[in-house]
Amino acid sequence: MPPRKQPRAKPIDIEVEDAEDVTDRICATLSTAIADGALKPGSKIIEEAIAEHFGVSRTVVRGALGVLQRERLLERKRNRGTFVAEPSIEEAHQLFEARRALERTILELVVARITEADFARLEAITAAELRLHEQDHDAAKATMVGQFHVELAAIAGNVVLSEMLAKLVARLSLVMALYEDERQDDCGADHHRAIVLALRAKDIRKAQTLMDTHLADIEGRVKLTPGQSERHSFMSVLETFSES
Repeated sequence: MPPRKQPRAKPIDIEVEDAEDVTDRICATLSTAIADGALKPGSKIIEEAIAEHFGVSRTVVRGALGVLQRERLLERKRNRGTFVAEPSIEEAHQLFEARRALERTILELVVARITEADFARLEAITAAELRLHEQDHDAAKATMVGQFHVELAAIAGNVVLSEMLAKLVARLSLVMALYEDERQDDCGADHHRAIVLALRAKDIRKAQTLMDTHLADIEGRVKLTPGQSERHSFMSVLETFSES
């Protein structure tokens, strides 16, 4: 008598709404890990680990990874799997160009809509940035990076622009990880304070010029040359293993 076939494992059955919720959580988790540098460009994404952690099928995981691929944070390599994206030099130039244009547009809306309560929040952020950079709290500094720009976008009151900025900043975090020549953890607290003062004076041209200078300073930290990404990766290996 032939051996009885074992029943196939029943796939995880979740409602559409639950699938959408867990997809959002997977995307948020991976996006944050990429932005914070925990997942570096070229890192392989392990679908099985994600499925196990969130208690979902690999079909749901692949749906989430597809979202991040469309946002250019991940890339699928044929017969190899999914990896954290490695932006090209040309893409890096275009991302910086797009961010400059977007931040200038955001400032135009901010200067027309900002309230005293908004100024108070911006000034609190810049004060916190200055305190952190006077001390040596690396973990706290990491959480502050980009907060000023996110707050400006919120004050502008345009959800689409806020979403565009968030996606640009996320992709630029990959550029910085690959090509930054000298690692720095600040986002220009002095520049931020000067921008706030220009906004208080309703001087949009000065605010935009200061923002251009600020973003040029960030862009100046990267060395967009073909060998820089390989050098950066190799230096990271040396740093990791020399410490251990």
